[in-house]
Amino acid sequence: MKNIQDTWHHSPPHVFKPDANYMITSGTYHKENIFNSPAKLKMLENIILDSLNDFSWTPIAWAVMSNHYHLIVRAPAEKEITISKICKTIHGKSSVQLNKVDNVSGRKVWFEFWDTCLTYENSYYARLKYVMNNPVHHGIVKTAEDYEFCSAGFFKFNADKQIRKRLESYSTEKLNINDNF
Repeated sequence: MKNIQDTWHHSPPHVFKPDANYMITSGTYHKENIFNSPAKLKMLENIILDSLNDFSWTPIAWAVMSNHYHLIVRAPAEKEITISKICKTIHGKSSVQLNKVDNVSGRKVWFEFWDTCLTYENSYYARLKYVMNNPVHHGIVKTAEDYEFCSAGFFKFNADKQIRKRLESYSTEKLNINDNF
């Protein structure tokens, strides 16, 4: 007979599907607002985008705030680089750089991350809208396009008009997303 420790998991497994879209959310330890300046937010945004590029994942949408971030990303079709590996890289690099900037040694920066494989079109579009509007949701700006550390401005000026119109038709009110930051 197996022990319960061998079969019971504290959280759901992180499932990897090649060429699939994912939503990733991560928060700082104790929800501390430690990316609390434009320079620190830009540093984190660059680390996220560079890490995704290094692993051949495609960033679709992102919002980077002082104590958390949300991403919509697409996994590569040919490589099995897990979300755990990507988050470990993002969190490791950003922790080292942030602690250098703040002249702090050994501070724990990140708590954990959550991911969802977006298998349904409606779920994808609703979460895409949610991520891009997250700075508005948290009261940082009145319009998401005004927030520098988010993909909403780029999307507004570069996405196809039909895609933008479609995205606006989706509601985010019934989404169950861990975002109590």
